[in-house]
Amino acid sequence: MEAILTDYDLYLKGFALTVGLVLVSGVASLVFGALLAAARVGPIWVLSKAASLYVTIFRNTPLLMVFIFVAIAMPRIGITFKFVEEIAVGDWSISAFFFRACVALTLYTSAFVCEAFRSGINAVPLGQAEAARALGLTFVQNMTNIVMPQALRAVVPPLTSVFIALTKNTSVAAAFGIAEATSAMRTLGNRYGDQVVEIFFFIAIGYIVVVELLALGSYALERRWKVAAR
Repeated sequence: MEAILTDYDLYLKGFALTVGLVLVSGVASLVFGALLAAARVGPIWVLSKAASLYVTIFRNTPLLMVFIFVAIAMPRIGITFKFVEEIAVGDWSISAFFFRACVALTLYTSAFVCEAFRSGINAVPLGQAEAARALGLTFVQNMTNIVMPQALRAVVPPLTSVFIALTKNTSVAAAFGIAEATSAMRTLGNRYGDQVVEIFFFIAIGYIVVVELLALGSYALERRWKVAAR
C-alpha cells in the first residue's frame, strides 16, 4: 500500500491516460469501423474490396507493428502531428505521442469494429433492405434509417468484447513513451522494488474496474434496447 498511497497521483494519472486512450480511440474506431462496414456491404465494388483488404491487413497484423509504423515510420516519411505538439489540460500536458497512440489503436481496432458491425448488418432481414430500396431510399438512407439502427442492437455484445480488448491493448503504448497505467506500474516497480507484487495487484484491480464499467454500460444499454423493442 505504501507505493500506491505515496505516489497515488502517478497511479491516477496513469489510469486517466488509459481511460483517455480508450475514449478517444474507441469513439474514432466506432465511427471509422462503421464506415468500413458500410463500404464492405455497399454496392460499390472498389470500396468493398478496399475495406475488405484493410480489415484483412490490420486484423492479421500485430498491434506492436502498427505502433512501430505510426510512432517511428510515419514521422520519418513526413507524417507528423505538429498541430498537437503539446496540449495543456489542467496540470497535465498531453503530447503528440498520445495522439500517435490513438491513431495506432484506432487503425487496429477499427478492423474488429467493422467485422462486428458487418455481423449485425447481416443479422437484419434482407427483406427490410429490399423494401426500403423499393420505396426509393438510397443506400445511405437505407443504412442510416433502416439497417444500422437494427444492427446496433445485435452488435452490443461483440462491440463490448472489442472495447474490452482495446482497454487491454492500451498497455502497448507504455513502450512508446505514454505514461499510462502499465507505464505507471513499471515506474512504481522501479521505485519500490520490494512491493512489486502489491503494485501489480493494484494496477490489475484498476484494469478490472475499467473493464467492468464497460461491461455494466453494455449490459444496461442491451437491456434498455430490449425493453424498447418490445
